Amino acid sequence: MTRAGAQDESGTTAEYGAPRRLPRVRGFAEWPAAGSPKDEGKALRKRIPRGAHASLDLDASRPDAVSAVEESGRGRLPELTPIRVGRMAANPFAFLRGSAGLMAYDLARTPITKIRAQLCGDAHAANFGLYGDARGGLVIDLNDFDETVPGPWEWDLKRLAASLVLAGRVAGADEDQCRKAAYDAAGAYRRTMRFLARLPVLDAWNAIADEELVSHTDAHDLLGTLERVSEKARHNTSGRFAAKSTEATEDGGRRFVDAPPVLRRVPDAEAAAVAASLEEYLGTLQEDRLPLLARYAVQDVAFRVVGTGSVGTRSYVVLLLDHRGEPLVLQVKEARASALVPHLATAGFETPAAGHEGRRVVLGQKRMQVVSDNLLGWTTVGGLPFQVRQFRNRKGSVDPAALAADQLDDYGRMTGALLARAHAHSADPRLIAGYCGKNEKLDEAMAAFAVAYADRTEADHADLLAGVKAGKVAAELGV
Repeated sequence: MTRAGAQDESGTTAEYGAPRRLPRVRGFAEWPAAGSPKDEGKALRKRIPRGAHASLDLDASRPDAVSAVEESGRGRLPELTPIRVGRMAANPFAFLRGSAGLMAYDLARTPITKIRAQLCGDAHAANFGLYGDARGGLVIDLNDFDETVPGPWEWDLKRLAASLVLAGRVAGADEDQCRKAAYDAAGAYRRTMRFLARLPVLDAWNAIADEELVSHTDAHDLLGTLERVSEKARHNTSGRFAAKSTEATEDGGRRFVDAPPVLRRVPDAEAAAVAASLEEYLGTLQEDRLPLLARYAVQDVAFRVVGTGSVGTRSYVVLLLDHRGEPLVLQVKEARASALVPHLATAGFETPAAGHEGRRVVLGQKRMQVVSDNLLGWTTVGGLPFQVRQFRNRKGSVDPAALAADQLDDYGRMTGALLARAHAHSADPRLIAGYCGKNEKLDEAMAAFAVAYADRTEADHADLLAGVKAGKVAAELGV
């Protein structure tokens, strides 16, 4: 029963049953919200028609391939630059993997809706994969965030679509199959965003459970491949890496064994600096993780060369042992400024304030993934920023350049859906869904862009090979 006329503590009359007027809390929206995000998204089509995303207009000041590779190598360890160039020279898909900055230059000159999302920044087809969660299960998601930064959602989708065309060409798929993979990736992104927009907010936040992903994206032809990758990932652990890469010491501990050029021991002072940096790292973790790490002792540190896009950055593996001698390996990896940052202003986006680059990578990863490594953190070594994470945490990946032609479109749909889920954590899915719409106009435009950009990347790759042959840039092949 409603009782009217009661006085509250301030002496004023309160109406029981009447709507409460609670103070507005920062970070919470007023409800009901004014306007409709879906309608706002639809209205954006008048300014940037969906078909406009097919365009690729390269300006005369665009860096050539050799200059772009040299510029992206600034600040990296010079002795590792030939390895990086050699990996990029392997094929056009590999070139794309190592040239996020060059593509950002190009994307900044394409049509942009100005909808802001947390970007992976390097969402090519090989940067999706499996990894372990805290309870021993396997998760599939984006898994590389070195370039993460807030920016235009279209950039991630265009990079994914173009990479699928290039990966398909390397794998020997015909042109129709390559284009269809890009088309299907954009379609899955659009449909998944619409699916998320219809769900209650909490359900959308955690949507598309991994066991439902194949059905959601109609990727049944990938099942056998995913099962093989999953089985391999379950054995890809710190323990297995330590068994292959370390040896016993006289005092009962273990130490890394040189395996040049990928793994090498470092001088004592360098190892001590990396080990000492872990104290700062502990301060970036949730407090409930500290008792776990307190049960491990640091044993050794080594330098380990990393993947194509990161070759030349400083990256260490740290061996820890528990009371039974069981290993945990952490990776302490240099975090450079995102290659996208110099191009955000051209696209009309705010350039992020300077800060710790390791923190940027870790927070960007957590903003995009449903489940993240529970030991993610950051630190500083020798004045340089680093990210810290588990190494070989049951990681597994599909090589898109080795997929059968009839699997490429399945993989495109799966990765497109995963990218939509990641973007929906920072951008309102109703807004992007309103823009993307029900029909295939966006899918067709993204596929056309992907083919055009793949052609451009093949030309860039050819220019790099010519530069290597002419001695303009050194390359160490096959490493």
